[in-house]
Amino acid sequence: MLTASKLSSAIDDIAQVDEDLSNALSTVGYPEPRNRSAGFETLVSTVVSQQLSTKAADTIFSRVKAAVPELSPRGLLSTPNEDLRGAGLSGRKVEYLRGLAEATISGEFDPVALESMDDEEAIQSIVQLRGFGKWTAKIYLMFSLSRNDIFPEDDLALLIALQHLKRLDERPSPSQALDLTLHWSPNRSAGSLFLWKYYRCKVRPESRGI
Repeated sequence: MLTASKLSSAIDDIAQVDEDLSNALSTVGYPEPRNRSAGFETLVSTVVSQQLSTKAADTIFSRVKAAVPELSPRGLLSTPNEDLRGAGLSGRKVEYLRGLAEATISGEFDPVALESMDDEEAIQSIVQLRGFGKWTAKIYLMFSLSRNDIFPEDDLALLIALQHLKRLDERPSPSQALDLTLHWSPNRSAGSLFLWKYYRCKVRPESRGI
């Protein structure tokens, strides 16, 4: 689990090698840790949150939990599609969640085994599931498996924040963002959390609480 003290220490390490982040840290401050439990329920929550604001995702996930008697692979498969759609899930997300449940029951996908894999192995195991892209996999590794050196380069807010932090004329591409943050390693998860806070505080202050 990432504690506030570990996160602050990792941010300080990045600040030693990145003057732009160091300068921004004095005005933005340290981000808060984000920790989630590992397992099926969190993977469901991650799919629900795709392309939604935090507030909307939390509302729909609460409805999903109310609609599914037991939020487990078998519990989800026993819940009618119309009940899941009624909770606010799109038809595509229902398909993704059923695929996750089926793969878990069959043993094709094992959430517990992710914990003993290295970062790339764990990401590849997750992205083999339909609807689980690299962003989803990296978010799960960061928040549920407490991996320290993850940068979700496909995250739009991170790219915009990095553009502003580095005073770039254009938003960097995902590959450019990876290059720009390579020297943050092995603390890129902490750097990502900082960029999200920087985005909320400096780039899009109106997005706070969303």
